[in-house]
Order: sequence, then structure tokens, then C-alpha cells
Amino acid sequence: MTPFNKPYLTGKETHYMYQAVQKGKLSGNGDFTKQCQRFFEEKYGFKKCLLTTSCTDALEMAAILCDLQPGDEVIVPSYTFVSSALAFVRAGAKIVFADSMRRNPNIDASLIEPLITPRTKVIVPVHYAGVACDMEAIMEIANRHQLLVVEDAAQAIDSYYKGRPLGSIGHLAAFSFHETKNIIAGEGGMLAINDERFVRRAEIIWEKGTNRAEYFRGEVNKYGWVDTGSSFLPSEVVAAFLWAQLENLDDIQRKRKALWQRYYEKLSDIGACACSFAERSLSERSEFDISKKNKHTPFLPDIPDYATNNAHMFYLVCRDLQQRTTLISKLKEAGALAVFHYLSLHDSDYYRPQHDGRVLPECDRYADCLVRLPMFYELPFDEVDRICDIIKNVIKSES
Repeated sequence: MTPFNKPYLTGKETHYMYQAVQKGKLSGNGDFTKQCQRFFEEKYGFKKCLLTTSCTDALEMAAILCDLQPGDEVIVPSYTFVSSALAFVRAGAKIVFADSMRRNPNIDASLIEPLITPRTKVIVPVHYAGVACDMEAIMEIANRHQLLVVEDAAQAIDSYYKGRPLGSIGHLAAFSFHETKNIIAGEGGMLAINDERFVRRAEIIWEKGTNRAEYFRGEVNKYGWVDTGSSFLPSEVVAAFLWAQLENLDDIQRKRKALWQRYYEKLSDIGACACSFAERSLSERSEFDISKKNKHTPFLPDIPDYATNNAHMFYLVCRDLQQRTTLISKLKEAGALAVFHYLSLHDSDYYRPQHDGRVLPECDRYADCLVRLPMFYELPFDEVDRICDIIKNVIKSES
């Protein structure tokens, strides 16, 4: 069975982990932690980076830094992983869910402003599949209303918006190094701080509410409990594993982009009407499908002109739930594991009673129709070709 994901090892991970053990410094904020943080600061221009045990922890740190009070509101896309919202729920915020774009699963920036109230404090754009949200529009709204922006860049390592690295545009950003991501540490994450006013406090929160990092740098003669915080640091073993991945980032990205491009080229004929279909309203699509005779055609990933593609995933958006179910089943029968993705958070068992009742049709469409195809460094190109042939046969059989 071809898996959906397979973690890639460069060969240096255990070597660096052994070095960390030999140095005798296994807790967080050692040499490998500093190397990783410096890598991101220098390569992508983040003002300050702090490794965390997960992207969820990075988001929870961001929520603390936003100084949310009970009843404050945070705008989050509904089509995302639960952590995008949960981190702010734990801080006492009310989540106001926004719908996705027609052309891709990212938050629709044109729908954000009507959701803003006097209690709104934060906007959380999620760069789905590593493809940028319209950050210029989002930052303009945020600045006009004096709101903070926390980029959920969990999937967005090494991806850009109009030449600017994702995670460098909002006030704060969170990254993931989970084993399903392009660059991995098993479990791991990072908080990027781009606003100077948050730098010192972020480090204190990261160090369990103490100014211990300042003490070890010789900036204070003793350290103590000065703020809230938690144990957000990963161990040096995790950072050592991550360092081996970062050394090979360019090679990993080249291979993933080549695989993504192979999928796109092989499936381009079935996705020929994708853009025109995606730009139509829901009410227009039925007529459009019939008139263009493409009612069986899924559409391919959309990369707006302002965004780059970091090849985090390759997905299709099927006609409906039945087509997706059939496609996943046929691929599984042929020995290839394809999977769906998120369920709309506004309709989750946990948050449905607190949602304001708005229908979010695009989020629900992606929840029913989006399917992710196998994507990992060691995926053979001929297996991509085989998967594409299976997909084409399924679509052809429905015609």
C-alpha cells in the first residue's frame, strides 16, 4: 500500500541526536535549539524565533501574547485544524468563524470586515496547503481596526506572499514540524515574533513565566517568576533532529515540488475548468456544469498570482461527497491511500452550540469534497503516474 505520508529522514538525524546526548545538555534552549532558531531568523527575516513542542503550543503562546480577555473575539477560518481555534478558546476568547474562498480553502479576506465587532481582537489567517492567504488585504483590515494578526503557518514553511516569507507578515506566526509536514521533528513547532513589543515577553512565556533566558545570557543577576507561561520548549534531542532536516531543506523542497508538478501536469486535462468553476457562485455551478459538460470533473489546487507553492500537499476538490468517497475507495483498492481533510469547525460537536448560526457553504464544500493524494519525498514518480491514471479512469467511468 502506498501511504498518504511517509516521514523522510536525511540520515543525519540520529548523528545529531547522539551529539546532543554526548554534550550532556538535553533540556531545551541548548546549542541545537539556538542553531535552528538562528536559521529561521537569518533565512526568512523573522525578528525572533522560539522552538516549541508543537504548533499548537506556538499558537497558545500567541494567544497569551495577544492578552485576550473572556469575551474577546477572534476571527478564524472554519476549514482548518482544531488548534487554530482551540488555542484562543483556551485563552477565553469567542471564536467567530469565517468562510473559505471559492477558488481555494483559504479564508476569504473579503468576508472578514463584516465579522468585526468592538470585541474583535485577533485575525488568524491559515495558509492552507502552504499557499498564502491574501495577506495584504488582511493586514490592511487589521491595521485599520487596530487588530492583531496571527498567521497559522503550520503548513507554510518556505512559502511566500508577493516575495515575503509566510510567517513574516503578521504580528505573530506559528509553524509545525509534525511528521506530516515538509520539514519534520516528529512533533515540534515554532513561534515567529515579528513585532518588537512581543519579543521579551514571548521568551518569558516560553521559559515557564520566568526570565531564566535573560539570566543565562548574563542580562540579570538572578531569575524568578515574572509572568504567566508554561513549558513550551522542546528538548535538545528534538532540536537536533530538526537541524538535520533544515540542513536539507532545499533538497527536500526541490523533490516535493517536482512531485507536485508531476501530479499537476498528469491531471491538468481533468482540471481544465477548475478556475472558471471555482470563481462561480454556488447557485451558478449547476448550470455551469451542465452547459460545459464537466459535471464529473474535480478541480485542481489553485495558486493565486500573489502566492508561491511549497508543495506541502496535492489535493483535488471533487464534485460532491459521493465522488470523493468513490475516488478514495478505488485508490485504496489499487493500493494507494488518499484521505480527506478537515470537518468544518463551526459545525463541530464542541463548538456548534456557540456558533452564531451562519451557514459557511465553501467550508462545508471543502469538508465534503476535498481529497488529498499521497505526497512524500520518497514517492516514486511512476507511482504518481499510476495514481493519476486511476483517478482519470474513475472520472471517465462517471462520464
